[in-house]
Amino acid sequence: MTSSGKTLRLLFALTLVPSAAPLMQAQSPVEIIQQMVAHEDDAALHKQHFAYTATERSERTGNHLWKERIAETSDGKVRFLLEEDGTPLSPDRVGRERGRLAGIATNPADFIAAEHARKNDEDKAKAMLDLLPKAFLLENLRKEGNLTMIDFRPDPAYQTQSMEEKVLHGMSGTVSIDNRAERLHTIKASLAKDVSVGFGLATVHAGSSFATTRDQVAPGQWKTVVVDTAINGKAILFKSLGKNEHVERSDFKLLPFEMSVKDAVAVVEQ
Repeated sequence: MTSSGKTLRLLFALTLVPSAAPLMQAQSPVEIIQQMVAHEDDAALHKQHFAYTATERSERTGNHLWKERIAETSDGKVRFLLEEDGTPLSPDRVGRERGRLAGIATNPADFIAAEHARKNDEDKAKAMLDLLPKAFLLENLRKEGNLTMIDFRPDPAYQTQSMEEKVLHGMSGTVSIDNRAERLHTIKASLAKDVSVGFGLATVHAGSSFATTRDQVAPGQWKTVVVDTAINGKAILFKSLGKNEHVERSDFKLLPFEMSVKDAVAVVEQ
């Protein structure tokens, strides 16, 4: 696609994002959170696909530090491993990576099924955002530069609807909102005390936490750039929350919206 074509697409994306009234016109923390969530919901309907570089240490990487090139599609994220623990892959391992990707490109059905079953970090943040206005007490509204900061803690009157909700509802923390875009910038939360779930079959321990940071990577497009998750205890019941994970993403490049899995394989192998 030509640079002029990319520019036109970015300008079109801007028209899809609602114009923002001054954030502090909303008088209460609840109204501000609701206003931000509405913008996030609207933007989710028009989000674009990106390629980017990511470093990750997690259970998925065997607690190694992986550097990957990633391309997004509507069916999931295609990944090409570049380095492990700061060392480029050996020629033999590069060959195996390319073989794995060739299999995905030739027969993407299994890849698509696995990706659809995976709950990513943006889903985790969205689950907390949806709970904030109804399940938490919001307080200590303040401005810090271009950010609006709001603290939250569990509302004891709220009745949780699932095991995952029970863990999320046990957390306290802070959310920051970009005042100009009215978009989520950061959310940080931690458990102040143990949470027992599954009729006592599992316990998630105090100190368990998660945090995400989101930045604007193109006009009207915000992406998660840092993820920190540390769930301590018998968290095997909460695969969607992860356990221990640190991810950093950078070098975002806009991709065509109609990007197929086969096209994404070609992008990450470039």
